[in-house]
Order: sequence, then C-alpha cells, then structure tokens
Amino acid sequence: MAHGIPAQGKVTVAVDEYSSNPTQAFTHYNINQSRFQPPHVHMVDPIPYDTPKPAGHTRFVCISDTHSRTDGIQMPYGDILLHTGDFTELGLPSEVKKFNDWLGNLPYEYKIVIAGNHELTFDKEFMADLVKQDYYRFPSVSKLKPEDFDNVQSLLTNSIYLQDSEVTVKGFRIYGAPWFPGLGSKGAPKGGLRGALKHGPEAGSAEAPRVRWNS
Repeated sequence: MAHGIPAQGKVTVAVDEYSSNPTQAFTHYNINQSRFQPPHVHMVDPIPYDTPKPAGHTRFVCISDTHSRTDGIQMPYGDILLHTGDFTELGLPSEVKKFNDWLGNLPYEYKIVIAGNHELTFDKEFMADLVKQDYYRFPSVSKLKPEDFDNVQSLLTNSIYLQDSEVTVKGFRIYGAPWFPGLGSKGAPKGGLRGALKHGPEAGSAEAPRVRWNS
C-alpha cells in the first residue's frame, strides 16, 4: 500500500507501514475504517460505456469478478483493460482458456490481468494441499492432476499477467498483486508507481476499489 506525494513535478511513493503484512493491514484498517479516510482515495462515478475519449488521453477500463460470465458484456471504449481478478469460478484450465479467448476478441491495445481468490489453480501451495485432501468443496478442482495446472498462467496468451510484478505500458508503470487477507505478497512496488492492481480491498474499506492511481 502506498500513496503518491507530488515533489517537484514527480511522484514519490511512500510505503504504508503495513505493506509487508497484508493480513495485518486488512485487520487494522477494517477495525478503524469508520474513522480512517485515506487521503489518496477518490471515488469516481462511472461514465457511459460509449463516451468518446478526449484527445490526447489514455483511457483505462477497470473490471473484476466476471466469473466466466463474459457472454454479452458490453465493454466501454478504451486503450488499456485492467482485470483485477476472479475471472473464473474455480480456476479450471477450461475456464482460463475461455477467458483468454474472450480477451482475444476485445479491441484494447493492452490487457492486464491479475488473479483473484477464485483462481485456485494459480496458487500452487493451495493446490498441493487440495489434491492431497480431495477437498469436498472443490471436487472438480481436486480431481485435476498437477500437470493440468502446472503452468496455468501461460494460458493467458492474450493479456499481460501480473503476480507480484509490474509492467510499463504507454508510459504508465503498473504493479499487480493477487493477494487478499490471509495470503501474503512476495514483493512490494518501489518508487515511481502510477497504478496498483490487487484483488483485496482498499485500505480503509472492507470492499474494493481494486485499482489505485498516483497522480
């Protein structure tokens, strides 16, 4: 967690004291959210999907939680698509392939994706335990063999997949981490960040937004 502090025309990223422990951060800010107002969080009203883009601007389209239900979705005009997780129900390879096919038919110049808690197969440690236990809550997942999901991220050929990593597109440096309360992130973004994607809630709220921008 971080926020931008303008300094001589540049942006400096100050790292939150709880960044190294996401679970502690969620607990702290969830308890204090009634009196905690993050100064860097600004609510934005959605615009109609067909609103023309102003000249000289880059438009980001931010979505999440499509859960394999992308048929018939009318997507807004834009340059860069950000999907912040839960694009499947269980992370089955067939679901990932369907999502990837959908991405391939979208006109955005860049498509950036992170996993959510529904992408079970993207968490190798969780899957290792699940396969051993044949956990009854996810019978279709527990029946998968390790080779079925060993490199499931590679199925996302029509997007840039971020997992505790970053990418720079059209001059915007974007970091993505799929952690949520109970799991940790392997890395933290360094200075100069313009956008951060995550599937967990924003500091100070029990719900998302899941995309945070520095000015």
